[in-house]
Amino acid sequence: MALNQLLVDQLYRTCNLEADDFSTTDDLEPLQQPLGQSRALEALEFGVDIQRRGFNIFAFGPSGLGKHQLVRDVLQKQSTNGYVQYDWCYVSNFSDPGKPRLLQLPSGLGTQLAADMLQLVEDLLTSLPSTFHSEDYRKRRQDIETQMTERYEAAFSKLGTRAKERNVALIRAPDGYTLAPTADGKVVSPEQFAQLSEEEQKKLQEITAELQVELQEVVSQLPMIKREASHRIKSLNEEVTQLTVEQFVAWLENKYQEHPQILDYIRDVKNFAIENAEDFLPDENGAEIEHVKQQAKTYSAYGVNILVDNAKANGQPVIYEENPTYQNLIGRVEYISQMGTLVTDFTLIKPGALHRANGGYLIIEARKLLNHMYAWEGLKQALRSGEITITSLQEMLSLNSTISLEPESIPLDVKVILLGEPFIYYMMNHYDPEFRQLFHVGADFSADMPWDTDNQMMFARMIATCQKNEQLQPIMRSAVQLIIEQTSRWAADSEKLSLNQDSLGLLLQESDYWARRNDRDVITREDVVDAIVKHRERRGSLQELLNEQILRDFRLIDTSGSKTAQVNGLSVLSQGDYIVGSPARITATARLGRGKVIDIERESKLGGEIHSKGVLILSAYLADKYAAERPLSLTASLVFEQSYGGVDGDSASCAELCVLLSAIAKIPLAQNLAVTGSMNQFGEVQAIGGVNEKIEGFFDICSARGLSGDQGVIIPAANQPQLMLKPEVLSAVKAGQFYIYTASHVEDVMEKLSGLSAGQEQDGYAEGTFNRRVMDRVSELHDLHSSFSERNDGQGGDHTS
Repeated sequence: MALNQLLVDQLYRTCNLEADDFSTTDDLEPLQQPLGQSRALEALEFGVDIQRRGFNIFAFGPSGLGKHQLVRDVLQKQSTNGYVQYDWCYVSNFSDPGKPRLLQLPSGLGTQLAADMLQLVEDLLTSLPSTFHSEDYRKRRQDIETQMTERYEAAFSKLGTRAKERNVALIRAPDGYTLAPTADGKVVSPEQFAQLSEEEQKKLQEITAELQVELQEVVSQLPMIKREASHRIKSLNEEVTQLTVEQFVAWLENKYQEHPQILDYIRDVKNFAIENAEDFLPDENGAEIEHVKQQAKTYSAYGVNILVDNAKANGQPVIYEENPTYQNLIGRVEYISQMGTLVTDFTLIKPGALHRANGGYLIIEARKLLNHMYAWEGLKQALRSGEITITSLQEMLSLNSTISLEPESIPLDVKVILLGEPFIYYMMNHYDPEFRQLFHVGADFSADMPWDTDNQMMFARMIATCQKNEQLQPIMRSAVQLIIEQTSRWAADSEKLSLNQDSLGLLLQESDYWARRNDRDVITREDVVDAIVKHRERRGSLQELLNEQILRDFRLIDTSGSKTAQVNGLSVLSQGDYIVGSPARITATARLGRGKVIDIERESKLGGEIHSKGVLILSAYLADKYAAERPLSLTASLVFEQSYGGVDGDSASCAELCVLLSAIAKIPLAQNLAVTGSMNQFGEVQAIGGVNEKIEGFFDICSARGLSGDQGVIIPAANQPQLMLKPEVLSAVKAGQFYIYTASHVEDVMEKLSGLSAGQEQDGYAEGTFNRRVMDRVSELHDLHSSFSERNDGQGGDHTS
């Protein structure tokens, strides 16, 4: 089958909305649901509606499809306004401060409780001091202290009387009591004591020693007397405090009588306040009311840490976590520095996204989640256990020597929606078995949709929706047609329309800019053209650099004449999401050998696996076609000239076979043509990617050098539906200055490049056909190889090639 020369209308599909009754997008009804995403929408609705464990959702598809907004819209629609929400609070655990207590309260009650507890502290700070300064309290305390003093003095008085009877005095000294002998009621001086007889000295010393023992017994009783007095004073304080505290706590107990959790907590608060009444006593100067309000806030033990406040919640929460670190998901315990030491308490417990989303939905970008250490593991642990346990990363890794809190775990009821590209979804599904247990629902977003008459009008409405959402100028019908054509170009398929919302939004905004700059109140086709062209120019530096290298002969590319063992292939280079096409010279050599085709790219480690596969396929075709019943007695080499950054893909295998045949049979190939297309072992030409960019890349070089009227590109026939070429190419084709051919078999490509017929195999290929010339040369090489073999065998030598 010969090459097929394409006409202009086969190179670009135009959009025709003339049958649709609208002038601008203001006349179109906006879409109520996303276009082309019915499969993903159904999966989302199913995943949200089913209330089973493990039915979390992974919404995957190429970036730019508007996954986030669609997911949020579905969740907002599904969010139940009547859903019962709770406030989650941490309060002090007075029996074990290291394990804060959790309160699950009806929404709005957390704020009330916090305010009531603050008011309780203020009341105690103002009321307890006056209670302790009352005349009754002072009298009762004075009685206790007097009794202690009387017992203290009575014990020493009794000892002093016994000592006096034995001529010993009990003397009070600054540092306590001491004993001294007396004579005639007066203390004996050391000089007088020395004048006494030994017997009298010994007797006094014995008496003093006996009394010293009794003195020590009396002194040892003093701490017990003080302790007893202290206990009696503390009991008095608790008695007095209890009356005051119970007066203020009673109204709290009455207010929260229907909430057992709060009642238990209030009872603990009451007991703790009674036991620590002295904390509420001011200094001697007292405290003013304004100072009391500030002072009350420092009593953190009585505070309420409202982790999640749902007082103003309307329906189930929908939370998007922008920075999904471990702590931002699970929560954290913060520390403050006091006297060079890190300290913390329950008021420094901070919530994570899981706390805020509890009872609703949490949206996370999968790529960001996986970028943060232990974030994915922390999320899995929470979903598996059904509760949120706040644990620091340092504790998980056993790196933390600081004593931390162990907050009570919070029950978790959340639906997690991960967003990401397909490769992330399939990678996690393949490598992590727990992923499949936790994310049963996959919402697959489509990158494009079929371009038919019905979808064409629906797409126009989608453009109108985007225009109104972005508050842009109305778009003329002719401009809408061009926008639809451009989305088909983005889809790289004239039978498809791209659903990339980001690219569409940018095109509309740039078109709106040019319309306003041109003082127009509507967006015209010319404005869209300006937006497309200017956008291409802004990102065209790589294309200009590649073209400049060729036009200045830094990279050698011929666009006219013919050369043996040389052909123009076509390649594409990616710069982010921007793709450029450029021709590449492919050359070959062929010589006597043993049937090996050397891929220089592979040997130099610049060739990818797919390219190597393509070379092996064409090698198999070569051997089967021209040496099916005898050894292929040649060695050939293939290379992309001046390629320094690596070559991959099999889209050049057709061109590589043709240049290899040219090298074998010394057949010149046309340099005014470029070739792209892969092939199979039967010589059939197969589709490739980037066909539009490849054609335009070669066209730009030919156009810059001057179109000769015989230049063109050969592409696979299967790629013809993907053609959406730029206007400059279309104009040149229409003027007969440039040509696009499609091929179904590699022999068709070789015929065009060589100007020779392929011939018929059953006739043994007639003279003058390229197949006959190749077969003749292969036969010559085989005979030459045989003669070398016979000669070496006769001489007893070894033969290598």
